[in-house]
Amino acid sequence: MSMDPEKSAADGADLRPSKSQRKRESLALQDMGERLVNLPAGELARVPMPADLTEAVAEARAMGRDSGRRRQLRYIGKLLREMDAEPIQAALGAVEGDKSAAAAHHRMLESLCEALLSGDDQRLGALLDEHPQADRQHLRQLIRNGIREREGSRPPRYRRELFRYLRDLLAAP
Repeated sequence: MSMDPEKSAADGADLRPSKSQRKRESLALQDMGERLVNLPAGELARVPMPADLTEAVAEARAMGRDSGRRRQLRYIGKLLREMDAEPIQAALGAVEGDKSAAAAHHRMLESLCEALLSGDDQRLGALLDEHPQADRQHLRQLIRNGIREREGSRPPRYRRELFRYLRDLLAAP
């Protein structure tokens, strides 16, 4: 009986990952490559990548949505398997996390704007308590005008102005 170098002497368990596990890892790296390819250029620049990976991603971005692009994505996955992909994964997660945080902030602003236009005086009072630097008169005027334009079925000019004011107010330190 010959001893396989891949087997553990103590328990006889196989030390290498199964074929299914290797395939899952490979597909995960291909998905990460596709996320890199689909990032806007400004956000892609924030992800630290070696030159060969940067070139492969640029080529995939230039391709259409055909079999050549799928082949290029598999090649990007291969490049990622051959290197330490953890820093790239971390940077990609940070970039995507920034986008989801910005989307959540936008949804919160939309919700606040709708609450103020529906006449929620408690939300208005809480907002003014949290931000004493807010221009109370201007804020109340924007709310009144937004309510009037909603009742008159006019375009939402004052609602947009209210949204911008709230965005600037809540972005201030």
